[in-house]
Amino acid sequence: MADYDTIVVGGGISGLLSALVLSKHGKKVLVLEKDDILGGNCNSYMVDGFQVDTGPHAITHLREGPLRRLMDEYFNYLPFFVDYGHYYVRTDKGLTKIPSNVKEFVTFDVLPRKDRLLLSQALTKAMTQMTFGMLDGEQPVYDYLPKGLSMDTHDFVNAIAYFLSGKSMKETSVNRVLYGSSFMRDSVSVDVFKDEEILPDPSYASQITDMLSKYHLMDHLSSLGRLATNKVAYAQAYPRGGLKSLLNAVLYSMPDTVRIKTGSRVIQILNDGEKVTGVSTDTDSYSSDTVVYTGFAKHLPSLVQLPPDYVADLSRIDQTLSLTIWLGLKQKMKEFDYTGSEVWFRGGAYWAMPISNYDESLAPEGKQLVGFTFVIDDKNDIENEKKNALGLIMKAVPGIENNIEMTHYQLTIPEKAAVTINGYFAGIRSPVKNLYLAGTDTDKRSMGVTRAAYSALELLKAMKEDKNI
Repeated sequence: MADYDTIVVGGGISGLLSALVLSKHGKKVLVLEKDDILGGNCNSYMVDGFQVDTGPHAITHLREGPLRRLMDEYFNYLPFFVDYGHYYVRTDKGLTKIPSNVKEFVTFDVLPRKDRLLLSQALTKAMTQMTFGMLDGEQPVYDYLPKGLSMDTHDFVNAIAYFLSGKSMKETSVNRVLYGSSFMRDSVSVDVFKDEEILPDPSYASQITDMLSKYHLMDHLSSLGRLATNKVAYAQAYPRGGLKSLLNAVLYSMPDTVRIKTGSRVIQILNDGEKVTGVSTDTDSYSSDTVVYTGFAKHLPSLVQLPPDYVADLSRIDQTLSLTIWLGLKQKMKEFDYTGSEVWFRGGAYWAMPISNYDESLAPEGKQLVGFTFVIDDKNDIENEKKNALGLIMKAVPGIENNIEMTHYQLTIPEKAAVTINGYFAGIRSPVKNLYLAGTDTDKRSMGVTRAAYSALELLKAMKEDKNI
C-alpha cells in the first residue's frame, strides 16, 4: 500500500494550492519543499521594520477568476483584499493614468497626438481581428505597430510589453497584450467542482442566449464593447497584510490529511516503467499513486527519464530575471500618494508599487514602503544592474535619495515561464502516467498567483478525466 495518494513536489503557491485542492477531494497528500520556507514568490518577510513581499504583486481576475473559484470552494479562511487602484506612467509633470480604452487615448498627452491616433486605430484593428479569429496570435507587437511612431511611443509600448510578458515587444505577441491588459478576458476553466449535469433553461430568452453563445457572438460583442468601456485594473486587488496573508489563508485551510515537509529536496521521481511509484529525497523515499511536480518544468528531466522530444520542448521554456528594489522611506512622499502601480518612465521600464498605501502596518508609523521591479539581463553584471536601476529611480523621483532609510534588493524569476512568442508551456500531463505538472510554466493565462490558480484548476480537471479523483 502506498504511503500517500499524492506527493506534491514543491511548496510554492502552485504546490500548496494543488495540495489543498486534492486533499479536499479526499486525497492523503505529502508536500516536499527543498527550502526551509513555504510559498515561493508568494510570501513576505521583515527588513529593518518594513514588511516586504517577494516582488510587487497585483492579484488579477479576482472578481470571478480562478483564485476566486478556489477560495469559494476550498478555503476555510479568506484574506481581505483591497482594491488595487490604477496603472500609471510617470513623466516630469507627474503621474498619468494609462489608457484602458480607445476613448481615454484621446487625453493621454504623454504621447504625441498623431501617435495616439495611430495606436488607437491599431488597437481597434487588433481587437476586431482577434475577436473574429483573424489575428495571427504569434505576431510580435513590434511588427504590428504603425510606421512613423516617435521614440517615446516605442519606448512606452516596449515598457508595456515587458510588464505583461517579461520580454521586449519583439518577443511579445499582440495576443498577450490584449489578454494581459484585460481588453480580452481569460476564461476560467470549466466547472470541475460538480459532476452533475445542469439542464438548460427552456425559456425563449435562454434559447437565444444559447444560439448566440454557440457562434460566440456574445463574446465578440462584449470584447468589442471593451474598446470603449474597458478598465485596465478590472477585478484586481492586493491582500491586506501583504502576500503572506494569502499564503497563510492557504495553509490555514489545509486539512489534517496534508503533511508538509520543508528542507526536503527531491532527487528522483520513481516509476516502474509504466507509471510513477513515488519519490526519493536526500534522506528518504516515499511511495504514492500520483506525483504532482510544481518545480521548474525545465528541470524535470533531471529527476525522471522522459522522451527526448518532450525534453527538447521543455528546454524551450523562456524565463525572465527580475530585480526588485524595496525602498523604506523616512516619511510619506507626495510622489507616491496613490494606490496601484506605475509601469514606465522615459528612459526605462519599471514596475513601482507603494504597498504601504494599502496597509500602513507594512511600514513603521509615518513611513512608507515602495517596491520597484526591473527586468534585467542575467548575462550582465548584477551590481551594475542594481546601480543603473537605482539611478533610474532617482531620476524619476528627484530627491528620493534624501528620504531613503532602508534599501533591500531581491533577484527572482517572477514566473517559471515568460509568455513569449517562441516560448513553451509544459501543460498539466507529462509523458509518464500519473506524473502531473502544475505551476506558472503549465498555463499562460494571466500572471503570478492567478496563473498558479489556473494551473491548480487544470490539474483537478486532468486528474478527474484520468479517474485519479
